[in-house]
Amino acid sequence: MNVVILVVAGLVCGTLAGMIGIAGGILLIPVMIYILGFSQKMATGTMLAVMLPPIGLGAAYVYWRNGNVNLKAALFIALGFFIGGIIGANGSSHVSTSSLTRLLGLITAVVSVKMLFFS
Repeated sequence: MNVVILVVAGLVCGTLAGMIGIAGGILLIPVMIYILGFSQKMATGTMLAVMLPPIGLGAAYVYWRNGNVNLKAALFIALGFFIGGIIGANGSSHVSTSSLTRLLGLITAVVSVKMLFFS
């Protein structure tokens, strides 16, 4: 497991979450599937573990019980997510609202095309 990729993924997703309110399902799950080689279930379970406190305690537990959570990966991603969230939230005050909206649209479109036509 490449710890650097996990932390960088967390940083990028945390930064985007802090800036435009996205990252988990739209970006982090495809990163885990296409870059880290996780199965869809492993990516979903790990994502829920990353978002554990605010969102998915019960769902993450079920995925974990079924062997579909990589706890080590979730912890490293969460570290990057925490730091990236601070960076993104601070950075968003220096970027126009229309630019942030366009960035969200671009990221969503690119990921959507990848998932629809190349998976």
